[in-house]
Amino acid sequence: MATIDWDSLGFDAYRTRTVVVAHYQDGAWSDIRLDESFSFTIDPFMQGLHYAISCFEGLKTFRQKDGSIAMFRPEKNAARMARSAAFLGIPAPTEDMFIRMCALCVKNNLEFLPPYGHQASMYLRPLLFAPHPQMQLVPYPEAIFAVMCAPAGSYYGAHLRSAAAVIPGDFDRAAPKGTGSYKLSANYAGTFVPYKLAHAQGYAELLYLNSATREYVDEFGSSNFFGIKGDTYVTPLSDSVLPSITNLTLQEVAADLGMRVEKRPVPLEELAGFSEAGGCGTAVVITPISHIDMKPVLAEPLVSRTFRYGPDGEVGPVCTKLYKRITGIQFGELEDTHGWCHKIEE
Repeated sequence: MATIDWDSLGFDAYRTRTVVVAHYQDGAWSDIRLDESFSFTIDPFMQGLHYAISCFEGLKTFRQKDGSIAMFRPEKNAARMARSAAFLGIPAPTEDMFIRMCALCVKNNLEFLPPYGHQASMYLRPLLFAPHPQMQLVPYPEAIFAVMCAPAGSYYGAHLRSAAAVIPGDFDRAAPKGTGSYKLSANYAGTFVPYKLAHAQGYAELLYLNSATREYVDEFGSSNFFGIKGDTYVTPLSDSVLPSITNLTLQEVAADLGMRVEKRPVPLEELAGFSEAGGCGTAVVITPISHIDMKPVLAEPLVSRTFRYGPDGEVGPVCTKLYKRITGIQFGELEDTHGWCHKIEE
């Protein structure tokens, strides 16, 4: 049995017991196997290494209040991975196979599933990549699908505490008609240096604008953006934004709470009109934002403008209400009226 301090978990790679793996080759998926070696043997010419033919997903499993185990909306992750795989031109697992392998990963790593009451979960990372050795720039019908997991707490080390964000004037996240709306591994590579610069200056998040005109809000480096204006939940409509399952869920939760929901282009100037703002995604759930600075050059101290939503650390009432509703459903404290929780038998 693993000895883990469930209350001090962050969000990081963690060596668990079993990875679940399948290989698509010669027109069919192999039998699903359980691998405890925690290693892959790959060809040095594989497409996944040279050309970033790789995509992934992130979803969570919870030990609920009644002791049951529930994955949260895995069918949505399966559909998003299939969309990413189609863009890359590689085979994707079916929804049934995706969910079955995720459930196997949970069941074979149960000692790493945090008990109820610690505000922690098991984070699942399904990964799909092209192992075929090839120099030509054409897709090849071969793929490895693997599901791994890690116990996870808060992405930023604290639950529901507001943080600062910055709009970098010298970095873009995604090009128009590019890859921004797909959950490709390569999309995250370009954020590492900007994040390093931002974190060194005390910012938790990067907020990217649309790269074509830099007039509209796109999304954060790790998650979608939303803003609160009165009784309205506003989130950007953009072809460069990843379709976040958490954002979709929050839109439905907001509607359940009697709020209006607007998914539309969000002009940069509208940031001044929100009473609350936040990021949302599987890892963070909700990251309330205390303020957003605009910097012409991220590495330099000059701030050209600031949009403020409250004191650092404090969280507004709507973000609090939304967070409590979604996590209440995930932990089985509130009724799952939408059927979002996929139960796993031990």
